[in-house]
Amino acid sequence: MNEQLSRKGLFHLLIVYTVWSTTYLAMRIGVNPDNGFPPFVFGALRMLVAAIILFGLARIQKYSLKPTRQEVFSLILVGNLLWMGGNGMVLWAVQYAGAGFASLIVSSSPIWVTLIEVFMFKRKISLILIGSLFVGFLGVAVLSAPAFEKGTSQDALAVISLLFAAICWAAGSVVQTRRPVNLPPQVMSAYHQLFASVGFLLASFALGEPSPQPTLSAWIAWLYLVGFGSVFAFTSFIFALKLLPINIVMTYAYVNPVIALFLGWWLLDEPVGIWTVAGATLVIVSVFGIFKAKHQPPPVMTEKVEGSPDSA
Repeated sequence: MNEQLSRKGLFHLLIVYTVWSTTYLAMRIGVNPDNGFPPFVFGALRMLVAAIILFGLARIQKYSLKPTRQEVFSLILVGNLLWMGGNGMVLWAVQYAGAGFASLIVSSSPIWVTLIEVFMFKRKISLILIGSLFVGFLGVAVLSAPAFEKGTSQDALAVISLLFAAICWAAGSVVQTRRPVNLPPQVMSAYHQLFASVGFLLASFALGEPSPQPTLSAWIAWLYLVGFGSVFAFTSFIFALKLLPINIVMTYAYVNPVIALFLGWWLLDEPVGIWTVAGATLVIVSVFGIFKAKHQPPPVMTEKVEGSPDSA
């Protein structure tokens, strides 16, 4: 029996559809090598400031801020999978790869979500799902081929980094739904980004990044990502994961790349060739096929969290 989807969840998913489409462009501008903001320093500052803002808003709304010990582990794991692994690898990659291209590779995350649930949680797999996965991997291969044909290590590493980002984001999304935390989404989002800021700092020290000397455009991109990407849209993503099945939530992946690709072409003159169009089409068709296959999510994903607000 099909249950009616949560209107509140769909509202938050719409925010994810629209706002996250623009964040790739902002990241590309923010960590451009000419703009003086090393990627992991950029991410660490973004996470820390966003977490402080979210904790402040949660305190004003009198939400519970205290997780259990088990929940702390989940928050650390999910926060670093989503942000340090997912977003951090994108930040590094867009120093060399276009915003539209990055969004297309990361849009493969529903493919990885499906594989994780099939192999780790023994989900049944249908013929349409098998076909969709095959088409998705073909699309990723088509998108990646030009970068590997160039033969430069930076292009190849950027593709590998983006694929790793997609896998991390998928894993974090699955863990988020499998290990529920009894805290309001705003508070979870704050903890995720607080713990991820530590991961970003450790990565920055490990890579020996130089001191930041950001330009005005880099600061503007950073402010946009803190306010709209971290505080506003990511909180909506957490709401959506709690209120909707994961296969519905992950459909943002075939909306975001289309808008991001257009914005990159329009504002940054990023090239859109036949390989890009063909690969994008295959990936988007794959994600749509995965959605249509009605891959059943874990039952916990439709549960409401005690203490969450009743309205957006």
